[in-house]
Amino acid sequence: MLTINGLSRKTCSGTGLNRRELLQIGGAGLFGLSLPQLLEAEEVQRGNHFAGGRAKSVIFLFLFGGPSQLETFDMKPGAKREVRGPFQSIRSRTPGLEICEHLPRLAGLSDRYAVIRTMTHGYNDHSGAAHYLQTGRRWHVPIGGGFSATPKDWPSMGSVVEYLSQQEPGGMERDLASYVVLPNRLGRLQDGGRYVRPGEYGGWLGQAFNPMTTVIDKRDEKDNPYWRACADGELRFEIEGIRPVIPVDRMVERAGLLDQFEAVRARLDLGDGDALDRHRKRAMALIASDRTRGALQLLAEPEALRDRYGRHLFGQSCLMARRLVEAGTRFVTVHYDCVDGYSWDSHRNSQDVRDHLLPTFDQACSALLQDLEERGLLEETLVVALGEMGRTPLPTPTWGRGHWSTCFPALVAGAGVRSGIVYGTSDKEAAQPVEKPVTPEDLAKTIYWALGVNPDLFLNDRENRPTPVVGSGRPLLDLFG
Repeated sequence: MLTINGLSRKTCSGTGLNRRELLQIGGAGLFGLSLPQLLEAEEVQRGNHFAGGRAKSVIFLFLFGGPSQLETFDMKPGAKREVRGPFQSIRSRTPGLEICEHLPRLAGLSDRYAVIRTMTHGYNDHSGAAHYLQTGRRWHVPIGGGFSATPKDWPSMGSVVEYLSQQEPGGMERDLASYVVLPNRLGRLQDGGRYVRPGEYGGWLGQAFNPMTTVIDKRDEKDNPYWRACADGELRFEIEGIRPVIPVDRMVERAGLLDQFEAVRARLDLGDGDALDRHRKRAMALIASDRTRGALQLLAEPEALRDRYGRHLFGQSCLMARRLVEAGTRFVTVHYDCVDGYSWDSHRNSQDVRDHLLPTFDQACSALLQDLEERGLLEETLVVALGEMGRTPLPTPTWGRGHWSTCFPALVAGAGVRSGIVYGTSDKEAAQPVEKPVTPEDLAKTIYWALGVNPDLFLNDRENRPTPVVGSGRPLLDLFG
């Protein structure tokens, strides 16, 4: 009996594989993949994919819009003035690392994290780069060709984690999502929310592995949207396929939820009944869960700690991320995407970067690292903070900068990362990597490796073909102690 991708076929008997099935197996990769790769694709169904990883959870701080390397972690004080920019550099606790003057808290904590200075890729476009950084795979849409996610997209790292979690014994009944996105899906606060930016979804894995996502529609800092929503009982979350979004403290009756599922069945891209049932079970477990409700109760935190993270949407989102990983969520993405009304896409000037973006990132990220450490969680939580690109070495006349994907930084901490180091070297204008370039594929494989997931994992695509989740690249093992 030959078993491929969970389907048994008799062989050598005249009643076994016919020509069509043989061609399908060949197309699925039997003649193009090694036997271990095929066996791994089947082994995925048996669970236990997180064994041996230093990280139990990942917090992925995604600074969408593209923070400048020259205004954050790759200062070039010796460069000509038009390159080094309007901000001064300050010393950190890491030898050889000078940090922007507007990141003083992180400068004082640099012995708790590593800085990768040489992130690099060739997709100089917000949507495509956002997909690339969250999946480890280049988007199939040409540069500048689209703004919205598609069913052909590659699955996000979080969606892969959600998928693998569901394959574990009892994984279908987990009462807390393995993958959560805060405070909104990417694009919700941009241009009336008409963009559904790619990268954070299940893609060809299916909508059943999309994240659970909280919903905040206000951008105004004065509205204090996150904790006001918690206080008023209006904090909502959505799971793809369930409409309307549901306030956490107004959980619907199970029968009503089932009716909602049936009503939207035609709009769900779920395939057969088993897939629909899987999606239903997951959503039911989450929505009816006291554990989910408890993890999202931000008001349970002391006032002083909420102040420490910052009374702004990004700060409160980082605090929520800590609550979720503490409760058992495995992958939390926090989008810094136009929150409080400001964007990292600083073409025109650096005023918002100076006055709002850098201070709020500095406050929230430093508080997160300290809070995780104080709770004994940093050793088992991998924290990654970066944008989808950097900015041009040469500025605009008003001290803005354009898109630049060939060289930009990332902050990495926890889960055995060698803290207090700089990984990679850029040239004198922070324009090109000189030593140890790091691609999105490298980063994705590093995150999977840290979680105990095989970095060369194969999953079955929509045509049931074993497909490498990440293609090229290698995990950055020398980044870990």
